[in-house]
Amino acid sequence: MAEINSDILAGNDATACLEAVIRMFSADTGTLHFLGADGMLHLAALHGIIPAAVMEHIRTIPIGKGMAGVCAELNEPVSWCNLNNDGSGVVPSKARSMGLAGSIVVPVRNGSVLVGTLGIANKEERTFSEAETVLLMECASSLARFHAMPR
Repeated sequence: MAEINSDILAGNDATACLEAVIRMFSADTGTLHFLGADGMLHLAALHGIIPAAVMEHIRTIPIGKGMAGVCAELNEPVSWCNLNNDGSGVVPSKARSMGLAGSIVVPVRNGSVLVGTLGIANKEERTFSEAETVLLMECASSLARFHAMPR
């Protein structure tokens, strides 16, 4: 498996680092959310085309709602091989309308403290391996440095 590249480790722009993560995992889109003082997840960086109806729902996400909210609630990775086949109710119908299939959201931690979530998705079905999940979590930990930066 690949190692985290310097664009992710040393970059000083959250969006550019997110784009490097997406390239590293050959994904199509991604989001980075950070916990706010209000206890909600707030969009800090985005890459990919997101319909306006979906943007409205991902700017601020309550803990426990959607993949990012469930990931934050559990403080562990949440993934789907195909978002369009989700019957659990975790993936909102608007998210399924984006034409994405394989997705994963991992916690962003500063040490052991949850500070946000990092999610990537593919247009095709995809199951992320354990090694890929571990590597994505390492990327997420690296991105925790942006939590304290003004947005």
